[in-house]
Amino acid sequence: MIIAVGSDHRGADMLSKLTLELQHTGCKVLEVGSCGGRMCDYPDMAYPVAQAVSSGQADRGILICGSGIGMSIAANKVDSVRAALVHDEIGAEMSRRHNDANVLCLPADLLGARVMERIVQIWLETEFEGGRHARRVDKIAAIEQGTFESATDALIDTSAAE
Repeated sequence: MIIAVGSDHRGADMLSKLTLELQHTGCKVLEVGSCGGRMCDYPDMAYPVAQAVSSGQADRGILICGSGIGMSIAANKVDSVRAALVHDEIGAEMSRRHNDANVLCLPADLLGARVMERIVQIWLETEFEGGRHARRVDKIAAIEQGTFESATDALIDTSAAE
């Protein structure tokens, strides 16, 4: 599995540790978003990782910043990326099992190294469940493509807003 990785300055130390762990488990690591620990803006790191996943250059991506929030927001702007901000093992599992998340966002300031390593391990090992969840992921793709038609559109009365 090819994993694109990136971090801003606040996640640089943890990214170095995770990169070694990923390589140890047999993953090929594609470091496309790194500022080498120097101060940088998270969108500059999120975009190349998300782009690598979107284009198929990488199977999945991992992004780390202080809170994980900025990376998640930026990565989710790229077509076909489903970035999930994860804080625990349950979130790691559910983001894959139910949402087919292809980019994992982690908060360097909020989690320790062991917890992050465990989250990454679970996230990489968990398969997408499909079934009813595939229907929902397809609806997310339709939103991206501008073709989404909500089942609740008929319930919304827009005449009052006019």
